[in-house]
Amino acid sequence: MPSEYIKREKNTSVTDFTSSIHFDKRLYKYDIMGSIAHVKMLQRQKIVSEEDGVKIIKGLKKIQATIEEGVFEFSSALEDIHMNIENALIELIGDVGGALHTARSRNDQVSLDTRLYIRDEIIAILHLIASLQRNLLSLAKENIAVLMPGYTHLQHAQPIRFAHCILSYFHKLQRDFERFRDCYSRVNVNPLGSCALAGTSFDIDRGITTDLLGFDRPCENAMDGVGDRDFVVETIFCIATVMMHLSTICEDVILWSSNEFGFIRVDDSYTTGSSIMPQKKNQDVAELIRGKTGRVYGDLMSLLTVMKALPSSYNRDMQEDKQPLFDSADTVKSSLTALSKLLKGIKVIIHTTDIEKKLENSFSNATDLADYLTKKGMPFRTAHKVTKEIVSYCSGHNKTLRDLSLSEIKTFLPSRYCDKAIFDLLTIKHCVDSRTSYGGTSAGKVKESLSNAMHVMSRNEKTIVTLTMKVQKNMKRVLG
Repeated sequence: MPSEYIKREKNTSVTDFTSSIHFDKRLYKYDIMGSIAHVKMLQRQKIVSEEDGVKIIKGLKKIQATIEEGVFEFSSALEDIHMNIENALIELIGDVGGALHTARSRNDQVSLDTRLYIRDEIIAILHLIASLQRNLLSLAKENIAVLMPGYTHLQHAQPIRFAHCILSYFHKLQRDFERFRDCYSRVNVNPLGSCALAGTSFDIDRGITTDLLGFDRPCENAMDGVGDRDFVVETIFCIATVMMHLSTICEDVILWSSNEFGFIRVDDSYTTGSSIMPQKKNQDVAELIRGKTGRVYGDLMSLLTVMKALPSSYNRDMQEDKQPLFDSADTVKSSLTALSKLLKGIKVIIHTTDIEKKLENSFSNATDLADYLTKKGMPFRTAHKVTKEIVSYCSGHNKTLRDLSLSEIKTFLPSRYCDKAIFDLLTIKHCVDSRTSYGGTSAGKVKESLSNAMHVMSRNEKTIVTLTMKVQKNMKRVLG
């Protein structure tokens, strides 16, 4: 075999190995947007002539059009999206296209593209979180009267309102919303002008690109600007936390829709049948979201592992941040969308009389007996011990607490603690509605919580509108 052929094969193999174009081509619009802002800054600073700048901008817009028309040919030999676009620009307008790379490096360019991409993804994720929250509020509002077991350790603990449980999901997602909003402020920092790691000797004005691209501020240190991916790590962490919460909701959906629980019915369009058992309705959508959560955790761990031992400044290892970022962002968006639609089709099928009997049989009202005794003057630990003895007696005699006679209760308690009113206090509805502390499960507190959540939603929607309008405004300023 000729040595030239061997050399060519080796080079092709290395090029294919080092190329990232097959996945980073999705950054094309951010690369072009950043390049146009950079050229406009170079024009204003008279580093590039007005005429050359106009040619470059027109060329970049034409390249974007060809990419969006699906006729642009990406080349792995050119490694990444930056070189593919720059090479196409030079071929389109000649050597003047090479002026585009004045006073910048692929190191600050890739950090810029990634930040612009994440910014858009955060806004999209905030939209989807808010949509899921709205569906949860609707589900809670429709089912305030429905009672259900509250669980700890997957055992009946205390009775609660179904809406109380649904609102717990709302608040998990609200923290997710706030985490992304805070993350956005750390993502929204301009690395352009950091160049390779030390800045540049050209008389650039980083404030111009910061303003054009809608960043809050330029990064303070050029080396840090190109050499860290903590903003990517934080984004994937926020995504992983959302997925954790979605997985919890899905686990409840899977359990509640089973025959053993029988709390809800999921619309058939979100379930699948068995290949051999015609009666089966498998919760595949919920199960897949639960499963995808594990893969997103892997995305987070893979990037943390890549970054854990790198020396300062840019290293090629950082190219490995894109795939976990893209995968986790795509996964959380599809999962939020699927779960939001699934919840809209849920029917709550809990029968009040049946569930109250089950709750009495599982002694979910035992804490209320202990609380009653404590309010009568008994120390809580003593009341807890006595109640446990009464529950043990009931279990041995196949009775619920409300099945006991007053004379039976008196065998455990001094007469000053015995009162017929105790039986009214032990009804499941009374147990639920006695929980009037802030954040409790009583009807009044649940309605109050719903009202507060609606105000939170209003703030969330204003946040989304503000961020979206800012990004759109800056896109028009750069591309218009």
